[in-house]
Amino acid sequence: MNDLSMKNKLTTVHDGEKLMHLLNNESHVLPDVLFLDLNMPRKNGFECLAEIKRNKRLKDLHVVIFSTSFEQEVVNQLFESGAQHFIRKPSEFTQYKKIIQYTIEEILNDTFSHNNRKVFVISLPGK
Repeated sequence: MNDLSMKNKLTTVHDGEKLMHLLNNESHVLPDVLFLDLNMPRKNGFECLAEIKRNKRLKDLHVVIFSTSFEQEVVNQLFESGAQHFIRKPSEFTQYKKIIQYTIEEILNDTFSHNNRKVFVISLPGK
């Protein structure tokens, strides 16, 4: 995602086990924001989120969940489990990039209040 209009470093992993190995590596600098896919192989987003929130070093990590699901029960469970935000995956890649950029900007500008159900589900303004 080099075409986001902000300076950023993006690190990706392909499954939940690799994610947790990377985050648990003491020499690795933690990200400002973690975009976590709910449906990952080997260890899903629910499992990773629970492990993150139990870990002293990781528990304050800003976690934004991506999912194709928009079931209210799932959204409620993610909020209760400690995720800061939820984004329903857009179908178009251009929308995907826009919502990531919007979310990062809002988080870095501290526009979103933490643990606030009213801003838990993020969507692009005007959508």
